[in-house]
Amino acid sequence: MNPIRLLLPLLALLAFPALAEEPLEPEQAYRYSVRTIDANNVEARWDITDRYYMYREKFRFSAEPATVKLGEPAFPPGKVKDDEFFGKVETYRGSVAIRIPIEAGGATTFTLKAVSQGCWDEGICYPPTPQQAVVDLTKIEAPTPVATVAAGLADDGDESSRIAGILKHGSFWLIIASFFGFGLLLCLTPCVFPMVPILSGIIVNHGHAVTHARAFWLSLAYVLGMAVTYAAVGVAAGFSGTLLSSALQNAWVLGGFALVFVVLSLSMFGFYELQLPAALQSKLSEEANRRGGSFGAIATMGALSALIVGPCVAAPLAGALLYIAQTKDAVLGGAALFAMALGMGAPLILVGVFSRSLLPKAGPWMEAVKKFFGVIMLATALWLVTPVIPLWAQMLGWSALLIVPAIYLHALDPLPPHSSSWTRLWKGVGVLMLLAGTAMLAGVFGGAHDPLQPLGFLRSEASPGGVPSRLTFERVKSVAELDARVAESASRGQPVMLDFYADWCVTCKEMEKFTFADPQIQAKLANVRLLQADVTATSAEDMALLKRFKLFGPPGIIFFDRDGKEVAGVRVVGYQPADLFSATLDRALRP
Repeated sequence: MNPIRLLLPLLALLAFPALAEEPLEPEQAYRYSVRTIDANNVEARWDITDRYYMYREKFRFSAEPATVKLGEPAFPPGKVKDDEFFGKVETYRGSVAIRIPIEAGGATTFTLKAVSQGCWDEGICYPPTPQQAVVDLTKIEAPTPVATVAAGLADDGDESSRIAGILKHGSFWLIIASFFGFGLLLCLTPCVFPMVPILSGIIVNHGHAVTHARAFWLSLAYVLGMAVTYAAVGVAAGFSGTLLSSALQNAWVLGGFALVFVVLSLSMFGFYELQLPAALQSKLSEEANRRGGSFGAIATMGALSALIVGPCVAAPLAGALLYIAQTKDAVLGGAALFAMALGMGAPLILVGVFSRSLLPKAGPWMEAVKKFFGVIMLATALWLVTPVIPLWAQMLGWSALLIVPAIYLHALDPLPPHSSSWTRLWKGVGVLMLLAGTAMLAGVFGGAHDPLQPLGFLRSEASPGGVPSRLTFERVKSVAELDARVAESASRGQPVMLDFYADWCVTCKEMEKFTFADPQIQAKLANVRLLQADVTATSAEDMALLKRFKLFGPPGIIFFDRDGKEVAGVRVVGYQPADLFSATLDRALRP
């Protein structure tokens, strides 16, 4: 199960006292206005306060004087709700605009009277409410954008929207504690894993004499740099409507950052020593034997790691960005993101502090540990550039990182008859690495599609039962193309799933390898049209697609029903394992 989904009910329960308030007057909850479209049509509009909704079937219209005859109103699609008062009904949230034709006039100015009815989410329903506005048919007004049900903050019902609701209605310290908890959960995701060898390598590079206290401060500097960056970039993303770190996901930036890790790894292998500046060495002579950078440099490394290693959107990040974009409250949104990054960094601080404890006091083991971290940093460098290099180059790099260390572990050397148990153990590890690296190398020449299954090319492309081993998506590049594909599917009564993807999005690839590859998921999607928006380039068209659904970046999955309408409340933002995604599909695809 998604740990964030499990935490949401508890947060909602804790936030309940902060949500207590009095219901609004109906005129405040449902703000009514009318505009003239042309001489024969007017538009009645209601701006609906958050956590309030209106019933489609309860609208009634009339005109005064009676010589003005109104035609049949054109209602936009609403969301089907299983209402405790009226059963299954269509409702509107956010805002609703209803087009009303004028079949017979006789007056250029008249009063449009409307009767409507709605409810508050806290369990209060209003009686039918009359409202009226004067219409001047000679004054044609431009349309006002309508926050549709599919895109409205209050109506999504997905995790990011519920988290945005906590930000909007919870107390300050509850929000900070909640996002710190979200960060602790997010530290288990793939986007955070590469930060572990980065920070461990920094601590190890300081040598075996580094104290627990200094390791703590070095780790804290790294995490604070990461947290400040998350908060700053998150606030900027909330205002700009896009995830700014995606701009760094190009070959030059990733290649340069990977080169930094290669250079650091060479220091681990003893090719050179990365020393403190001479002035700082003389000032801290008692620590002159500790290699590494200053606190500022380590904080900068944390900032760069946050930008480049973790650009994917998870539900808490998306919820905070959605709140910032809706309310422009950068202070609370930034504080929440800062707390989330501290939660993500708390385990990293523990790793940094106890990395020192794993180092022996002296001897050849110290050099062996440093070389181990050197290999890990090379692996991190390769991982960073995987989005911008071809698959065969990725697999070739992983193959080399497995085979070469295996040789140093004596995988090919015969052991003396009386070798120690540790020597035999490490030789066994080396043999396993050699076999894995050889399989990866075979995959390079065999045309494998997945580094985790390098020999997959030897088996059939279809799994038992005729279900394809990989889902096939149709790419859409613009809003117009998406609308055309969805409309085409609606004409055939076929549901649609739209997946937002980017080459630099680790979580997107995790969904492909572990969730979309599940046979049960593939069987449920057999009759669903699969569309994919690749926003790797973050072009203007990519941004328009993201903005259409109020997304700030990938991953994100949107569902459309057989009528071409977005299935409200069933969005997926962030990673979902196969079992949880299967339940999501059940809700999205139900008749």
